[in-house]
Amino acid sequence: MIIDWLPAALRNRFDQLDYIAEDNPLAAADQDDEIERQVNMLQDHPKMGRPGRVKGTRELVISGTPFVLVYRLKGQQRIEVLRLLHGSQLWPPAARR
Repeated sequence: MIIDWLPAALRNRFDQLDYIAEDNPLAAADQDDEIERQVNMLQDHPKMGRPGRVKGTRELVISGTPFVLVYRLKGQQRIEVLRLLHGSQLWPPAARR
């Protein structure tokens, strides 16, 4: 399966990790490694995330981090990563509830 990080998800990832890196660059690097490791597991287990709060999505709690990955399956060959959220963020936005 191909994992495709959409632009909004990449922005979320870099913004979140840049914020952490301001105080602790090693922690940011460790969390990025953990995000990458768990996202790569989706290639073999695409439904390992729970059903998402937005129809048609799934959510993977990235253990060992404060992050939740929002993704959707596109056919049998592709996973689209929609967002990488901090667990304290309000999701979905009010307009999508």
